[in-house]
Amino acid sequence: MSNIVIRPLTVLAVSLVLQVLAAYGGDYLRRRGKPLGGDERSDFATLLPAALTLLALIVGFTFSMAVGRYDQRKNYEEAEANAIGTEYVRADLLPAADAQHVRAWLADYTRLRIRFYETRDERELGQINARTAALQQQLWSAAAVPAVAQPTPVAALVAAGMNDVLNSQGYTQAAWWNRIPLGAWLMLGAVGAFCNLLFGYSERRGVGARLLTLPIILTIPLVLIADIDTPRYGIIHVLPQNLIALSQSLGPH
Repeated sequence: MSNIVIRPLTVLAVSLVLQVLAAYGGDYLRRRGKPLGGDERSDFATLLPAALTLLALIVGFTFSMAVGRYDQRKNYEEAEANAIGTEYVRADLLPAADAQHVRAWLADYTRLRIRFYETRDERELGQINARTAALQQQLWSAAAVPAVAQPTPVAALVAAGMNDVLNSQGYTQAAWWNRIPLGAWLMLGAVGAFCNLLFGYSERRGVGARLLTLPIILTIPLVLIADIDTPRYGIIHVLPQNLIALSQSLGPH
């Protein structure tokens, strides 16, 4: 359930339709029912602001979750670039032939990681992941074989640096899978629909298009949350700036 991708356009369509139906449904129930009495009106005047306050808190909490995950993805991109750059320098500690291969593979690996961040195509992503896994095996073998043959502190340093490179990719992948749970989205939709139902049920003059106000106001932050929470969709993305700068500094291979 946690791997379900809630796309911004899906949130825009579903949320707007659901909230509008709830608001006009509340207005329909008000017109079909009896007018509120004095005590009922007093209770309703307390209930609607309380429900809207709860909705605002839930939206704010969910937005904080999305921003936290976005910041985490940015931090791991920086960590990946640092790990690769460090291991590229440590490759000089290997024998000359092995060092040349490791540097070339790290340069290719960096370009693959950049493509991982930039691609929006699921099929291409699968190819990138397969190529990344193959390169990781080559890189680890290049660092592990000399360390096993000659277990010196220098060889251990190279192997530890390569381990950091591989681990950083795993942390990044985990961060990209870590999204707002579906249950949180369902709760947001349910509370929002209930608030719009109460909003539509409240007595006032000249209903008309004013019932669209709350659904639109609620849908805008929900779309923004979905955009931040989905790395490959929408308009807000984590740019691999550190990896791009690293790739340029490594030069052509």
